Amino acid sequence: MSSEQTQTPPAGDKSPTGPKYTRWKLRALFAFAGFYLFVYMGRFALWPAAPIIREDLGFTHVEIGVINAVLLWGFGAGDLVHGRLAEAYGLRLWVTLGAISTTVLAVTTSFATNIWTFAIPWGLAGFVNAAVWAPGISLISQWWPRQQRGRAMGVVGVAAGGAMLAMWLVTGWVASEWGWRAAFRYPPLMMAGAAIIFFLLVRDRPADVGLEPYEEDPESYTGRAEAAPAEQLKGLGPYKALLTNWHFVAVSHVKGLENIVRYGLTTWVPIYYFEEGGLSIESTILVTVALPIGYLTAPLVSGYISDRFMDSQRRPMTVASAFISAVVLVIIAFAPADNEFLGAGLLLVGGFAMSLTLVAATAVDIGGRHMAGTASGLLDAHGYLYAGAQALIFSVILDASGSPWEIVFLAMAVTRLISAGIIWRVRI
Repeated sequence: MSSEQTQTPPAGDKSPTGPKYTRWKLRALFAFAGFYLFVYMGRFALWPAAPIIREDLGFTHVEIGVINAVLLWGFGAGDLVHGRLAEAYGLRLWVTLGAISTTVLAVTTSFATNIWTFAIPWGLAGFVNAAVWAPGISLISQWWPRQQRGRAMGVVGVAAGGAMLAMWLVTGWVASEWGWRAAFRYPPLMMAGAAIIFFLLVRDRPADVGLEPYEEDPESYTGRAEAAPAEQLKGLGPYKALLTNWHFVAVSHVKGLENIVRYGLTTWVPIYYFEEGGLSIESTILVTVALPIGYLTAPLVSGYISDRFMDSQRRPMTVASAFISAVVLVIIAFAPADNEFLGAGLLLVGGFAMSLTLVAATAVDIGGRHMAGTASGLLDAHGYLYAGAQALIFSVILDASGSPWEIVFLAMAVTRLISAGIIWRVRI
């Protein structure tokens, strides 16, 4: 055997500061971000196509709200289990299976003829689609320590905003050209293909490629969380640890209140500008596409500011997100719906403000990498519980009271101020 074959590589080659580790952690981050750009084509195709679906199938506002609630609650139910299951059976495997299953169920939904044949497969699509989020965030957290995680989560946030933009443009275009059924059949295939590429490119943890894991500061909140005994990480232990931690519970409710607005806007603004503003479906898509553009641009900014200038504190950016978006929502409530340029500008600023939040990174900071999947899943489950509730509540208000859109947007503004008050007490 040659000396070259028996030579032990320098320790630095395996360390978290070495070039090999850097290549793998960047690969994990950008492979997941690239895959995530296609995820919303299988999860949220209803939104840009909602006006067409409503006309074609004769759905009321309440029925659209029910369908949205079923999807969002299905996703929330999936969040409760997928993060923990992926920690046990494989993070990248779970992401890939979730994407492929979502594609199958989206295509099944495209054959719907009434509310039940629409809502049931669409709700199941939400459940399996949840497998792409918490396991993916857990995978990122295996490679990126807290002091760099704000920036890493910022990249993921940009991908999520890009996913919303890509879905709005691709699904909206397909729906306007070939009908809503085509929008549920063909764009989701892109997600399944991207998932397979993701699976081939990444590994779950540094140890899978012979690298050493990073170490957190043992005196930090995250470091103390990662020092939890092994018994706490078995079975339902992570659920108990997180749900008895008041910091985590508070952050989870902030996520829920955020989702009332994030998904309230994406659910209702296309219908608002289509019906109240009298815009065509093409003009509605062009105006409302400003919202995902806003979602796209902010996360990297907030993550960088948090890591670089605030010692990885997440609270200030989340508070700023709440106050700025509350102001924008009040303006939307009273602005004329037929002013396309004003509407697009408000949605752009509102989307930007919403995505300044850092609650996803906060949840992982609280749980540490060993409970990152469970923490991300529980956080997101709270988010989708609230998101589904808004779909039902706002739909009843709109149908029962003659479309009082001002009440909807002002209620969203109030939730943002409540979010600011809660997160201010979480000092992680």
